[in-house]
Amino acid sequence: MLNIKKILTVFFSIYIFATTNVHAEVVKKVVIEGNERISKETIVIFGDILLGNNYESNDINILIKKLYETTFFSEISVELENETLKIVVRENPIINNIIFDGEKAQKFRDAITEKLLLREKTSFINDYVKTDVNLVKEFYRQLGFYFAKIDVEIEKLERNRVNLIYSIDKGEKAKISKIYFLGDKKIRDKKLRNIITSQEAKFWKFISKSVYLNKSRIQLDKRLLTNYYKNKGYYEVEISSSNVEYSEGEGFVLSYSINAGKRYRFKKIFANINEGLDKSAFESLDKQFNKVVGDYYSRKKLTKILEEIDILSEQKELQFINHSVTETLDDDGVEVKINIFEGKKFTIERVNIIGNSVTNDSVIRGELVVDEGDPYSTLLVNKSINKLKGRGIFGNVVYEIKDGSLPDLKVLEISVEEKATGEISAGAGVGTDGTSFMFAISENNWLGRGVKLNTQAHISEETISGSLSVVNPNYNYSGNAVYTSLDLSSTDKTGSSGFESEKTGFSLGTEFEQYQNIYLSPSLSATYEDVSAQSSASKQIRDMAGNFTNIDFEYGIAVDKRDQAFQPTDGYRTNFTQSLPLIQDSSSIMNGFSSSSYHSFSEDLIGSAKFSLRTIHGVDDDVRLSNRLFIPQNRLRGFNTSRVGPKDGEDWVGGNYTTTIGLEAQLPNLLPEDTRTDVSLFIDSGNVWGVDYNGSLDDTNEFRSSVGVSANVFTTVGPLSFTLAHALSKSSNDETEAFNFRLGTSF
Repeated sequence: MLNIKKILTVFFSIYIFATTNVHAEVVKKVVIEGNERISKETIVIFGDILLGNNYESNDINILIKKLYETTFFSEISVELENETLKIVVRENPIINNIIFDGEKAQKFRDAITEKLLLREKTSFINDYVKTDVNLVKEFYRQLGFYFAKIDVEIEKLERNRVNLIYSIDKGEKAKISKIYFLGDKKIRDKKLRNIITSQEAKFWKFISKSVYLNKSRIQLDKRLLTNYYKNKGYYEVEISSSNVEYSEGEGFVLSYSINAGKRYRFKKIFANINEGLDKSAFESLDKQFNKVVGDYYSRKKLTKILEEIDILSEQKELQFINHSVTETLDDDGVEVKINIFEGKKFTIERVNIIGNSVTNDSVIRGELVVDEGDPYSTLLVNKSINKLKGRGIFGNVVYEIKDGSLPDLKVLEISVEEKATGEISAGAGVGTDGTSFMFAISENNWLGRGVKLNTQAHISEETISGSLSVVNPNYNYSGNAVYTSLDLSSTDKTGSSGFESEKTGFSLGTEFEQYQNIYLSPSLSATYEDVSAQSSASKQIRDMAGNFTNIDFEYGIAVDKRDQAFQPTDGYRTNFTQSLPLIQDSSSIMNGFSSSSYHSFSEDLIGSAKFSLRTIHGVDDDVRLSNRLFIPQNRLRGFNTSRVGPKDGEDWVGGNYTTTIGLEAQLPNLLPEDTRTDVSLFIDSGNVWGVDYNGSLDDTNEFRSSVGVSANVFTTVGPLSFTLAHALSKSSNDETEAFNFRLGTSF
């Protein structure tokens, strides 16, 4: 930017030469005055001055423009007389130091410096100051400091140098008091709040960063909302605006304007295969197309089809296959044409990684499906980018193809934007079944190695437990996840069953996708348990006392075809697990099978069915009481699950077998939306049976079942979940629990 003084100087020079030097004149000598830091030779080079050349008025104008473009000078005047070119300049000051007064965090000072136009050891241009102040303000707005005040002091030094001193008063962070969704949204606010990352500020969310206004997060929210609606069939959805208003004494109100539009289905899907390709390689796609046609339009489903094309291309070793999608919309639905064609053939000469200041290059390269020297494939490059995004340690990942050293060679440049990967969470629960607390710290990119580190602690009325786990999602670049964990727990049941337990456990395992949607997870675990019993405890409890060392081999096989891991609305997941003893003081074999199925009957009516079966058998002795089975609380509501099943005297001892079956339906719009309440109806049933050490205690023929309603309410003091249930059938030993509530949250 040129100031008015510079502009006037340029016009004045143009005027002089237009009126007094209309003829050309040869330059035989150059005289420069006013330069202290910039040498004469440098000025001659930047001005592109050539002795012996004819110079007209237009040439002088170009010379002045070139010298101003260097930003070295605040004033320039030029005269050409008697074959002598006289240039008089006034140099801009040099910036000696840039000081940020009021910002202690070095990472923020570095981030601000990267954005500024004015840098240390460069020329000071007064016109840039205002622009830089606005850049600093925008930086703090991105962090949520909407009231930041920025002042700049220019401190003049000797030898034409200056210091720039930024006085920064960040003020308080701008919190989101309310979030509204306006317009033809068709989906309940409660659901939409679960989709976006921004959250309303509540007193228990004192750790969360999501309660502060952040422009980048708002843009992310709009993308998340758009993707969600499109995955639900709202092809023409428009998230037209996001508006932020400040309400005195209340805070900022964030609103999103949504026009969902009409809901469309897949009308037709077909492949347009290039004539030069073997069409038989893609014949199996027709089955995939037929499965989707008639369903509501979904980007996720379309992406899965494209992934299937990628898999077929790899299997057929069609390295240069590309695809594109053409979508046509009419009143009847969306017609999708998938173009499959052969791309340009060239080789990847080099892979450059930029933007990673924390993450090691090896972590990024370990996720790439392509490498230097491989044939370039758009499919494999896109797969590599998606794998990098899936790691959850980058805010954004993009790539660019650049020319290599030869025409048939290309450079793949991958640019990553790192983001904060650490998180602190805490929670508290107060319910009819007791009080509990939780605290956890996690880091998803430990030491820049892409390793996940998690530590957490749980405290309840009878148990204190803690764990430390480390997961490498891509161990030794194999694509397999390797994990290890250390678990500690202390249980005090002297007031109920008359025993105490101290347990230490260590595990090491791996998890990988053996086939598409089929996951294997073998592991080894070692535990040491010290159980002490009081003299007043039952004989079975006293027999359980002692020290026990166990080493088990465990494995799991899972088939996961849910549409999403969190709050699924369609698909199923089936899992089998088994634990086999290798070394045990009291050996036992555990088997488990579970299956969950989900179906969306409408936008807000989601049905689910769940089944589970677990067994445990002693190998050389009866199963230790601390290892016996109970039904999980969320599988048999309406009962106190720690007091269900076989009973020995006053103690519920669990069983060798458990099974559960449950049906649940989330009810649509049962209560007004401003109550922020989700309501579900459920039917739970289950059984606990088998007492190997005393068959007379078994109650195999007893079957427990309940029906009820559950609700999740978003209250001013935190999320409240409660259950009303009625036991339809039970054993005489069982304790029912008609009402249960839990107040608390994780933040």
